[in-house]
Amino acid sequence: MIGMNHSCYIVFTSLILDLLGFTIILPLIPSLLDYYQSNDQSGWYSWLDNRVDTIRHYLHVPSEHNKVLFAGLIGSWFSFLQFACSPFIGALSDVFGRRSTLIGCLLGTIISYILWMCSGNSFFLFFASRTIGGLSKGNISLCTAIMTDLSSIADRTKGMALIGISFSIGFIFGPMIGAYFSYLSKNSSIISISILPQNAFIFPAAFATILAILNLVFVISSLEESLPKAQRLSSLGYGISRALNFVNPLSLFRFNPVQRISDEERKDLGEIGTIYFLFLFLYSGLEYTLTFLAHQRFEYTRMQQAKMFLFNGLLMTILQGGYVRRLAPGKELQTVINGIILIIPSFIFIGLATTQLHFYLSLSLYAFSSATVVPCLTTLASSKGPPDQKGTILGTFRSLGSLARAFGPIVSAFGYWTFGGKCSYCVGGILLTLPLLRSLALKRRAKVKKSA
Repeated sequence: MIGMNHSCYIVFTSLILDLLGFTIILPLIPSLLDYYQSNDQSGWYSWLDNRVDTIRHYLHVPSEHNKVLFAGLIGSWFSFLQFACSPFIGALSDVFGRRSTLIGCLLGTIISYILWMCSGNSFFLFFASRTIGGLSKGNISLCTAIMTDLSSIADRTKGMALIGISFSIGFIFGPMIGAYFSYLSKNSSIISISILPQNAFIFPAAFATILAILNLVFVISSLEESLPKAQRLSSLGYGISRALNFVNPLSLFRFNPVQRISDEERKDLGEIGTIYFLFLFLYSGLEYTLTFLAHQRFEYTRMQQAKMFLFNGLLMTILQGGYVRRLAPGKELQTVINGIILIIPSFIFIGLATTQLHFYLSLSLYAFSSATVVPCLTTLASSKGPPDQKGTILGTFRSLGSLARAFGPIVSAFGYWTFGGKCSYCVGGILLTLPLLRSLALKRRAKVKKSA
């Protein structure tokens, strides 16, 4: 147990370093696109802008909304690459081991941050950095797999809780760090004497690079292999063929990768997975455009954007530690229902907010849903199936989430671009009744089975 705890905390520390670097960019996205609109010398931004403008004239869309569409494209592209590559990275780890595959992912992450740091006035290089970052983002799934390797069935929930805490820490401090270093970049004379291309965001990019290098050194020096050679797959071809099930949407919704499970449990998993996908599809899309709404409606600076993330992150941490962690077994589905009920008015109120007080009150409801719905759905999914299939069940479940995040941002950004923030948030809030209705139906079916 001591060895397991030691290795789990190494994974926990690695995830914190990774997520701090990953979230640094979040409050900077509106300002980044403003910067490249004025300074891009690669021609990529103007080329995309001209194509979007052609459509915009027909739809009579305000030109300031173009950046929202670009951000949605970048966010969906990053998540799509993560969705497509993570199963194959997992297959490689099943054959060659978790540690070496994780090191490869971290090397890719370092390259992506170096490209961002060196992008200067090139939107093409920035987009390339996000592409390499998406291709390398299998480390989160690998860390989850390591937790599963090292934890007993009884301790697995604790391992998943550590992963949840690492996300909270990353989303609390990463945006603040990014906004602070962006401020230094904008106001420092160091940039003018730097050997790197001029880049108003060079400090946050450099700090993300340093974190990624520290993470790589830490993993190489501290993490031991969690998957013994005797338990690895002998055939890479078999691992890849199995991974194909995780990039086939129909296979995911049916939970086809899961074996030795009853038809009733497979049906329950399919319903839980559908609720999860619908919720995250709408949630992730509206979440991704939130910084633009605050930027355009309230003229939020990078630091004010970071404070918004800090507010949400602190509330989520308090709720996860003081409420979700203490939920009695069997209360998860009702908590999911409560969370979705609250996020419906949250998004509608955010869309209609005209004052910052109104905006932050709406964010409080948003934080409750963010802290409760996904963890409780994950617990529901993990309660199904035999013990030796838990990893496959959770892997399928996470793939559904990655699929939702691959399409949610671009669809929501297109709605924002076409109809504006008020309409897109109100419609998105109303559409969240779909996962709510599916959750209520699942609860009714569970009651029928219990009384039978």
